[in-house]
Amino acid sequence: MLDDRLLFEKSVVGRTGIRPPVPDVPLVKPSDLLPATLIREDIEGFPELSEIDLSRHYTALSSLNFGIDTGMYPLGSCTMKYNPKVNEDIASLKGFTAIHPYMPDSLVQGALKVICELEELLKEITGMDAVSVHPSAGAQGELCGMLMLASYFKDRGEDKRKKIIIPDTAHGTNPASSALAGFSVVPVKTDKSGILSAEAIREVMDEETAALMLTNPNTLGLFETNIKEIADIVHEKGGLIYCDGANLNAIMGLAKLGDMGVDIVQLNLHKTFSTPHGGGGPGSGPIGVTAELEPYLPVPRVIKNENGTLSLTTDRPNSIGRLRAFYGQFLVLVKAYSYIRRLGGEGLTKVSETAILNANYLKEGLRGTFDIPFDRACMHECVVTDKLQLEESGVSTMDIAKRLIDYGFHPPTIYFPLVVSGAMMIEPTETESLQSIDELVRVMKLVSKEAKEDPQTVKSAPHRAPRKRIDETAAARNPVLRWREEA
Repeated sequence: MLDDRLLFEKSVVGRTGIRPPVPDVPLVKPSDLLPATLIREDIEGFPELSEIDLSRHYTALSSLNFGIDTGMYPLGSCTMKYNPKVNEDIASLKGFTAIHPYMPDSLVQGALKVICELEELLKEITGMDAVSVHPSAGAQGELCGMLMLASYFKDRGEDKRKKIIIPDTAHGTNPASSALAGFSVVPVKTDKSGILSAEAIREVMDEETAALMLTNPNTLGLFETNIKEIADIVHEKGGLIYCDGANLNAIMGLAKLGDMGVDIVQLNLHKTFSTPHGGGGPGSGPIGVTAELEPYLPVPRVIKNENGTLSLTTDRPNSIGRLRAFYGQFLVLVKAYSYIRRLGGEGLTKVSETAILNANYLKEGLRGTFDIPFDRACMHECVVTDKLQLEESGVSTMDIAKRLIDYGFHPPTIYFPLVVSGAMMIEPTETESLQSIDELVRVMKLVSKEAKEDPQTVKSAPHRAPRKRIDETAAARNPVLRWREEA
């Protein structure tokens, strides 16, 4: 445990870190601009630090954080993988960073070309007829798709379609996006093998259902092998198939969602296509659709003119309109464009194949030590549980996750999907080496052994982190967002 004063109490009266340059313009007295009551000569309690004090302070703080540059980050369904730094360099080029959204189309042809070509590349990858990179993140892409669904059925005079079928393995944003767009949610359970059955969908699909919203591969890391038959059932009743494309990194280059009968899909560029994920940074959630839904895509849209130039248009009478200002998270789009162009089709296919290989290798490495609820080939992530450890020594998934911190690993996603008790959803990603996966397997086996021989050590973990366990429920409901010295 660190003493907070070592991190925060560094101020010394009279110490300075900079010497401002002598101004080359006439000085204006504050009293010439402001009333005396609003002027203060000093700021009480303002830190007085040297440059090295400041540098060490922020460096020390950064060392307390965990990131993909620190160690393995096997957070399932989030793809916390290493992203090539060259894509950051390309996105930081002045030609991309120095432009402004209000500049005329004639001066941003390069930017419009990136947007246009990225949409074409995403069309090819997904097998959809049209793509818009307008939405800011995956959840906004979901909402965009749901709003498009609502407009589509309203224009067809089918206002009675107010239901969305959602599996029990869904991401939490799926029912939220549906509700925000005015739909009610019809839950459906996966079968004993962890996927949707055609029979389950046939039982709930009717003329009041707008769409089935599913993730493929699903959050158990399993491919929905019945998707084509399911799509036929939904389409026969006049409904559509919405696919949450958050797990595209498991199938790109191997299969196209359009071939599976999908009508709408949102993608997470900040997850799949090389943009640092997490930490509250910008995301990007493009939406892909079939031709009949293309008129409803948000505006503005990039169009090609007869003279070969590109321009933006809002002349789309059926469009759902804008979801955000301007034209998407542009620098995120640049990184994704760079990633796709550098890898090419063969490279993207290799990404998916390696992600699948790594996840299955990890699953087999944990076999016999941890319970595997769905013992079949997985895609990019696998799910194990605390069943064996809990029954033998009372050590839970939370305990195991906290103990992994002591060994330098970020914990996997825990207690999700909700359909699995004590779930640990682990995604090694395609960027982890054989050696790093072997080390994670070794450490998880070691923690399991500790759970048997010294359960209290695991239950009281972490022991080597800057902070011990916190009351996570209280922290979520009553967050303390700044440090204050204790009296």
